[in-house]
Amino acid sequence: MKFGSHVSIRDGYLGAAKQALSMNAAAFQYFPKNPRSLKLKAFNKEDAMLCKAFCEENKLESVAHTPYPTSLTPKEDAKRNKVIQSLLNDLEIADACGSIGAVVHFGKAISTHDPLAGYQLMIEILNEVLVEWQGDCKILLENSADKPGSMGTTLEELVQVRKLCEVPEKIGFCFDTCHAFASGLWNGDNWQDVMKKGEQLGYVEQLEVIHFNNSKYDTGLGKDRHANIFNDGYITETQFDQLIQNPQVNEIPFILETPKEKVSHQEEIKQLQDRWGSSYD
Repeated sequence: MKFGSHVSIRDGYLGAAKQALSMNAAAFQYFPKNPRSLKLKAFNKEDAMLCKAFCEENKLESVAHTPYPTSLTPKEDAKRNKVIQSLLNDLEIADACGSIGAVVHFGKAISTHDPLAGYQLMIEILNEVLVEWQGDCKILLENSADKPGSMGTTLEELVQVRKLCEVPEKIGFCFDTCHAFASGLWNGDNWQDVMKKGEQLGYVEQLEVIHFNNSKYDTGLGKDRHANIFNDGYITETQFDQLIQNPQVNEIPFILETPKEKVSHQEEIKQLQDRWGSSYD
């Protein structure tokens, strides 16, 4: 299994890769630039190239995560242009680092009168970005953590948005376990049903990354509060078993975005490897 975590780029992209390797990780996630800003980054291309080479040499997989202000449903035109340019910047950086893709949060509802308005805006923005984008790196749409029925909480929505885009081949998916649990998509006991539907819809085929997080709140409450995998959340080890022992996820990187106050990511990665390193055999 490919377990890893989010790491800092404080020491550059190569430094992030080296940090992941020092933690005995098989994968890692990073912010390509300041996580709290859409300001474009004139990044160090040599550093990114060295990161890519280091990952190839050490069989490390990486994924970028777009900054927090990134929204696929911005209401203002000025914000819309900033988001588009920022996404292209993120994709360029992630591609130079050899990453699978750049994770982007699903959009939000923007109209109480037109339930389709948010989806239409998402598709417009994705088209503007991806028609221009010529690299190998993909945009990875992440499922939302809101209450059941909210925008972005079903596999059908993610698949349909991808399908309606002009270049769907440039879009993949990131499945967040805490988000799925919070939204009721995965209630802890219906993983086989989730996978069956995912296969029928074509979601699983395009699944590139799993954000591996427990939840501090019970399922269906719409609260996005990550917890450590072991002994700190509502999702049990037995419930995680159902997910991890599924053959379809054997080659997919599992990225921790869990709190580090009680246990470091290095310690948690070791716990994951001890518990599930080869559990699918």
